[in-house]
Amino acid sequence: MTTMEIANKLVALCREGKGEEAQRLLYAENAVSVEAGAPPGQDPEVKGLAAIRGKSEWWYANHEVHQVTITGPWPHGDRFIVGFKIDVTPKATGQRFQMEEMALYTIADGKIAREEFFYHMGG
Repeated sequence: MTTMEIANKLVALCREGKGEEAQRLLYAENAVSVEAGAPPGQDPEVKGLAAIRGKSEWWYANHEVHQVTITGPWPHGDRFIVGFKIDVTPKATGQRFQMEEMALYTIADGKIAREEFFYHMGG
């Protein structure tokens, strides 16, 4: 698949709430995921599809996601950006808030090899 085909497939699956399927179909086994910040005790960078899946499982186990709005993709060579607006309540605090993040995906050998998330951490 081309970068744009991968980008469009990722966005379509995410809009359908099929993030796990997107990871299974589109990510390289040795993909890297990098967060702007990490929860206490966790590393902002994880390596490997199993670790990326574990990070996603942690997110959904610890947050109630009310709505996600996805924009893009915007391609640039072997990379593309997708925008996410998320209405979420952390289960630990019960304090509902809205966040916006941009994700930069890099393609190698027809798979997503790297994802990087950009968002404001407050302060």
